[in-house]
Amino acid sequence: MNTSVRNTGRLIAAGLRAVLVLTIVCGVIYPLAVTGVAQALFNDKANGSEITSDGKVVGSSLIGQTYLLPKKNPDDPDEAPRPDLRWFQPRPSNGLGSNSVNTQYSLILSGATNRAGNNKELIEWVTSAKKAVVEDNKAAGYTPRPSDVPPDAVTSSGSGLDPDISPEYAELQVRRVAERNKLPVEAVRGLVEDHTSDRILGFIGEPRVNVLELNIALKELAKGR
Repeated sequence: MNTSVRNTGRLIAAGLRAVLVLTIVCGVIYPLAVTGVAQALFNDKANGSEITSDGKVVGSSLIGQTYLLPKKNPDDPDEAPRPDLRWFQPRPSNGLGSNSVNTQYSLILSGATNRAGNNKELIEWVTSAKKAVVEDNKAAGYTPRPSDVPPDAVTSSGSGLDPDISPEYAELQVRRVAERNKLPVEAVRGLVEDHTSDRILGFIGEPRVNVLELNIALKELAKGR
């Protein structure tokens, strides 16, 4: 009986020691080591690829965000958000809603629509979004044609959180943004060109424009005028 108790005690003690050692190694030493290496070698990425403006963190280069006007009635939960057309607008988020710029980005809702190309509801969303994009991007002497609207202006990405738009969608917005900010069209177009990133390694993905970085540059340009 005493031997059995002693054996049990030794097993319990060994188990507790193992738990303690593994807790220290896996719960303290390993996380600290990984964090230290990440901070030393990949500081920007380890901290969330933050983007700053005027000394403040305004977002991440990895996550899209909306540029909306304040609600006319803050107490109305059903009031549709309206895009602030002074800014370049992102692509739709999560495939929700009928207007490509009236969709809130939400990490909780990350994901694709998983709807087929012939899905009736998806077709209605895209058709409505295309009309909204054409209407929103009218400027003096310029009205975009429906055929000018690129796919990323009316469809979400696989994650629904894409921070980038195509150079074609950015170009579609140039005249409207220039007019709303009282800036020369060529100056705004130059911003788009300066913030257009090429394919990764020259062949992976597509050329892209980070909307947040572009809008920060737009803010600086408008401030300097």
